[in-house]
Amino acid sequence: MKLFGPHEKVLAASRTVWDQSFTAMAEKYPNVIAMTADLSRSICTETFRKKVPDRFFNCGIAEQNMIGMAAGLALCGKIPYCTTFAPFASMRSGEQFRTDACYMGLNVRVIASYGGIPIAGPSHAGLEDAGIIRSFPGATVVSPSDLGMISKIFEASVDYAGPMYIRLGVGINEVYLYDGNYEFKIGKAIKARHGSDATIISFGMILQQALEAALELEQEGIDVGLLDMPTLKPLDREAVLEAARDTGKIVTMEDHSIYNGLGSAISEVLAESGVPCKFKRLGIPDLYPSYGAQEKLRNKYGYGYAAAVEAIKGML
Repeated sequence: MKLFGPHEKVLAASRTVWDQSFTAMAEKYPNVIAMTADLSRSICTETFRKKVPDRFFNCGIAEQNMIGMAAGLALCGKIPYCTTFAPFASMRSGEQFRTDACYMGLNVRVIASYGGIPIAGPSHAGLEDAGIIRSFPGATVVSPSDLGMISKIFEASVDYAGPMYIRLGVGINEVYLYDGNYEFKIGKAIKARHGSDATIISFGMILQQALEAALELEQEGIDVGLLDMPTLKPLDREAVLEAARDTGKIVTMEDHSIYNGLGSAISEVLAESGVPCKFKRLGIPDLYPSYGAQEKLRNKYGYGYAAAVEAIKGML
């Protein structure tokens, strides 16, 4: 398995990759259904609609109804994929996903776009969405860390039992980091880079920032490992504890509130295990951020690659 370096990365829009992957799934699996809350162009289900219109449903700006309809379709043996923005998926229709899908253990998939730091203001950004869904019993929460992982997640989701929340990023200038030669499994971390001095654990597309931090620290003789955690729930506890034992220093990075996301989940594992480990969580602080370029905002709020470099140096 190879991670592409900063000058090798291919930039693209995750929404375009999602469109291609999802349409390919539709042609392969006749029980896959596409549903949207009037966001077909924004979250790219137009290709699906044109190719298989009989399995496409625009529910209008009524996310609660969309999840209820999806639950009914799941009871009939279909696998509905419901697309909307992350805050609408986790809060506006959160009750329906919790009660209609999670409580019933149904194969409803929610595709939540705009997870993380906002490019169009906090009202349309998922700041706390993964943490909300993480608290629902029976829910699985995943997020791709590079563009190639999108298709792997969709393939894995078809045969996966139970409700699933698939969190996409903002969809602009995201990257292919892996060369594709790796195994993806829901609920398992990926050891993206070995290191002996410290470990960065990341959730979602912020993996590229974690890699840049590791490469910068390498220039100073500091050996940092990268543990990619595409599944927030169920969390790969053994991988976390192995990293804690091997390096004794962990920094978490996520485009999510520092509350109830990856940092909270990792700290829970460490506190309960009793394994001695220095720990720092990096994420969106307890505020409603302004909007703008992703890297600029990450630096402004102190959770980009520069913050990871500083945190690890502090631990050492």
